[in-house]
Amino acid sequence: MPFREVNSRMVEATLVPGQRMFSQRGAMLAYRGDVTFTPNIAGGQGGVMSMIGRRVAGEATPLMTVEGNGTVMFGHGGHHIQVIQLTGDTLYVEADRLLAFDGTLEQGTMFMGSQGGVMGMVRGQVTGQGLFTTTLKGHGAVAVMAHGGVIELPITPGRAVHVDPQAYVAHHGDVRNKLSTALGWRDMVGRGSGEAFQLELTGSGAVYVQASEEKL
Repeated sequence: MPFREVNSRMVEATLVPGQRMFSQRGAMLAYRGDVTFTPNIAGGQGGVMSMIGRRVAGEATPLMTVEGNGTVMFGHGGHHIQVIQLTGDTLYVEADRLLAFDGTLEQGTMFMGSQGGVMGMVRGQVTGQGLFTTTLKGHGAVAVMAHGGVIELPITPGRAVHVDPQAYVAHHGDVRNKLSTALGWRDMVGRGSGEAFQLELTGSGAVYVQASEEKL
């Protein structure tokens, strides 16, 4: 289910009978046609176990199931929206950044500490995000939110990408991450928002970076 980008802060999805999608509650701006919105109490596609995992992980951003025949416009808080198309790989993204996504995608959670051990746990403290992150896997579209727009940076084998943890939005592909220290001029003149740390991503895939250090 592709999203049509109305502008940088709004997207439109077309629904047909037999399809469904999930969105963050309160993200619907307008719709046309015969469309229903149902509070999701079963954790989305992953069912009860997915819901339990999300609660344990602190990924408790409420979702709603969207079904019917028509078009729906989504946006939230005036945030910039980035549409990511998955072609069988896995997207790693914080739950509160999810605006809407295809119901065909498999939802899950991952313990970030498993990628980088203790440093993965430190990342959760530095970014203010949980130690768990939401995963979406399969073929379909995902609309995520960010401050100030988003750029996609490719990650290729043998060439690491370093990202300010506060600017990190999401990543996909066969990617590993770890937190490293980077003492330099930014620590002297920056805003003190974590520039002493860098999120280092290696492997094959892409990372999405926002043009801001603000949280949603």
